[in-house]
Amino acid sequence: MVSAPHEAMHRVFQEYPELFSRVSEVLGVAFPPFVSADVVTTDLTESRPVERRVDTLLRIETEDNGPFLLAVEAQGRKDPDKPTSWAYYVSYLLEKYRLPTTLLVVCQDRATAAWAARPVPLGSPQWPVLTLRPLVAGPHNIPAVTDVAEARKDLALATLSAITHAGEPDVGAILKTLSAALRGAPDDIAAPIVELTAQGLGNRPAAQQWRNLVAVDLSFYISPLSEEIRDEGRAEGEARGRAEGEARGRAEDILLVFDERGIEVPDGIRDTITGCRDLDVLRRWLRRAATADSADSAEEILDGDRPA
Repeated sequence: MVSAPHEAMHRVFQEYPELFSRVSEVLGVAFPPFVSADVVTTDLTESRPVERRVDTLLRIETEDNGPFLLAVEAQGRKDPDKPTSWAYYVSYLLEKYRLPTTLLVVCQDRATAAWAARPVPLGSPQWPVLTLRPLVAGPHNIPAVTDVAEARKDLALATLSAITHAGEPDVGAILKTLSAALRGAPDDIAAPIVELTAQGLGNRPAAQQWRNLVAVDLSFYISPLSEEIRDEGRAEGEARGRAEGEARGRAEDILLVFDERGIEVPDGIRDTITGCRDLDVLRRWLRRAATADSADSAEEILDGDRPA
């Protein structure tokens, strides 16, 4: 099953194709300036019953050098079968589209990134017919964007920074920077970034921090994640409201029993009863109030079972 971080690592390039320009600069590879980019079908299946799909495929137009294809693969772990699959993707795309093709592999841990970045000779050891050399982006070379002004200037790169550093110690600072940079951004810009970041963090500990930041700093955005957080908050509020209502009702029952039995209730004891929200304690007090000797004081009936 495809994981949420896997989807975020390549989908960010679908949402922001121009991000590849900045990533290629970070990786030290010069590509000509982009004019436009279009998402291309990712289906590389042949007529034979073998289905092959690249994660994201973009046709990018440049100012001077014509178009090229960018295949983006999200890689979560080492996989010895992947290099041959990647070689197939590139060969197929070259054959089908007759365009230069670049392969970018996005990783979230350093070990996988180092593995993916190794040149892989394909063919016999005596004479490899070609060598696979993908570009690799990961926590080892994508900068940790922790400056709010820098993040505002390039929100797509700041998002990729959060995704690729999802398991790194500096991810907390990156997430705080990204949430601060999104304040004041239009909904149509902020919403996909909020969702892509949540996807990219998956079930890592940083995911809860991002949810908290979205709930507090970005509470006015309407997106699946923000709506989910708001729904959880409403449900928790309703549950608290029901519990408080039940507690108030039981406290009133206790006071009513005291009144009916002619047991005087000092103001301090009354405040203790009405301020208690522990339903089990209130239940015990109600039972004692109904069965205690009428000569006992209200304080004696409650004594020894006061809430902390």
